[in-house]
Amino acid sequence: MNNIKIGIIGGTGYTGVELLRLLAQHPAAEVLCITSRSERGRAVSDLYPSLRGHYDDLAYSEPDGGHFAACDVVFAATPNGIAMNYAKQLQANEVKLIDFSADFRISDAALWSKWYGMEHACPELLVQAVYGLPEVNRKQIRKANLVANPGCYPTAVQLGFAPLLQDGLVDVQSLIADCKSGVSGAGRGAAVANLFSEINESVRAYNAMGHRHQPEIEQGLSHIANEPVQMTFVPHLMPMVRGIHATLYANLKSNDVDLQALYEAHYASEPFVDVLPAGSHPDTRSVRGTNICRIAVHHLVQSQQALVLSVEDNLVKGAAGQAIQNMNIMFGLEEAMGLDLPALLP
Repeated sequence: MNNIKIGIIGGTGYTGVELLRLLAQHPAAEVLCITSRSERGRAVSDLYPSLRGHYDDLAYSEPDGGHFAACDVVFAATPNGIAMNYAKQLQANEVKLIDFSADFRISDAALWSKWYGMEHACPELLVQAVYGLPEVNRKQIRKANLVANPGCYPTAVQLGFAPLLQDGLVDVQSLIADCKSGVSGAGRGAAVANLFSEINESVRAYNAMGHRHQPEIEQGLSHIANEPVQMTFVPHLMPMVRGIHATLYANLKSNDVDLQALYEAHYASEPFVDVLPAGSHPDTRSVRGTNICRIAVHHLVQSQQALVLSVEDNLVKGAAGQAIQNMNIMFGLEEAMGLDLPALLP
């Protein structure tokens, strides 16, 4: 098996270092280059001592598309609005791109611009991009050259709702997603709101009137349901480093359904979705450091509702791990290669 030659745009943030951590033990991965303007010339293991012994000869270089010509795939672990400026050149060099940002997640360029406040650099590529949620788009991912890696909230929410929507069991105009995230989801940049003394022993909602992940989630859910979906989505910041917890509510069309059997059957062959036994309540620490989305479903018969609890590590299944899962699919490897890891506990 030949190694997959990998380039990384960015890589100084939390998703970038998580990507490097996971790739370090991937048997078919070879990181050729990693770029950063702010850290150019600095050794990766100097910035992140946790990677000493794995990337001692790898240093950050100035971002330059020419670095990536020898790569098979490039991961863009960058803020929104950057990866789209590399996409055309990578395609011209027949290099695959897996983008961690939102640059290619929304297929409507005008809608993307509305939510992200800038013009899209290559709107013509939006129709070519494949949304990288393997449990929904595995066949398309296999043939893709450009994959939009889903956001952390969208992954937990879509996997939680998917069985209900695919089987047409719920009212698609009244979905509710009440979601909580660890602070690493806000990135590594310094911000007063994310200081320990600001977030510790406190929980707060944010962007309740409109979060950028909402159109991405509704687009994905509409695709699964094959009809337009509307959802109330409220994210919350939790005093923890890692984790997403999504509490999802849907009004059932009928109580005559075995939700536990539905979810177990729907995800029976999925390597990274774990449906817990009936009556369970998953916690975020049970998936810390893993590529697993762990789900429990409850049938609230009295109110004719489905209640779904969906947890994941926002840096792994919500970002770097899912990106590697997509890479494995794109290159015809075993999907779980390099990702079959137990959770970190405590």
